[in-house]
Amino acid sequence: MAHALDPRPAVQTGHNRPDLDTPEIRQARVDLAACFRMAAKHGMHEGICNHFSAVLPGHDDLFLVNPYGQAFSEVSASSLLVCDFHGNVIAGQGQPEATAFFIHARMHMRVPRARVAFHTHMPYATALCMTEGEPLIFAGQTALKFYGRTKVDADYNGLALDHAEGDRIAASVNDADIIFMRHHGVMVLAPTIAEAWDDLYYLERACQVQCIAMATGRKVMPVPQQIAEATYAQMREGDRESARLHLESCKRQLDREQPDYRF
Repeated sequence: MAHALDPRPAVQTGHNRPDLDTPEIRQARVDLAACFRMAAKHGMHEGICNHFSAVLPGHDDLFLVNPYGQAFSEVSASSLLVCDFHGNVIAGQGQPEATAFFIHARMHMRVPRARVAFHTHMPYATALCMTEGEPLIFAGQTALKFYGRTKVDADYNGLALDHAEGDRIAASVNDADIIFMRHHGVMVLAPTIAEAWDDLYYLERACQVQCIAMATGRKVMPVPQQIAEATYAQMREGDRESARLHLESCKRQLDREQPDYRF
């Protein structure tokens, strides 16, 4: 299912061997590695497919991404690649998976607010990408965190193995943070790694309980619009700090159970 990225031709990039060992970059590596490990722990991964990326602190033309061939449970801070938007690996061993490059490079390039992009085929959210109508019904409180923040990319076009498909996906985003990719999976866009993780985690939880509710065969009742809007506003207050604390909690768990993620 996963594909190797063809070797890139030499391109004049302009970054000219940047300093990639700053405290900010080191922290981004640790935080992103923690997200991979926690996603694996919660069953939100799929073999050696799926990918998380983050624009490199201080370098808007570079991004961190997982290397082709590593499962989420194997990713560590040092194994993450630094790539540019042309497909050149600036730091790290290996290459990004092909669809990871074509989706994430074009997303970061075309949607500058998307400093972080997480793409998974996590089961409950992906299941709802396969159903008729809007994926989220907004019937549960957790789902209201995403009220008004979702978009459906209904134009599934096979694997993203070229710039054109990456550009098409990026153009479908508009102002959404959560993209349900029909027949495919989901993408979460965020300004920080912590916020991306927080959204990814709670999105799958919201989709899980909706799938359970739908499985009863009884009608799933959405929250009335006025209450949904008000609850969403309540949830968004302090959301960035809540996300930061959530990720810190995850790192403490990993420090006890899988401390090698930091290295």
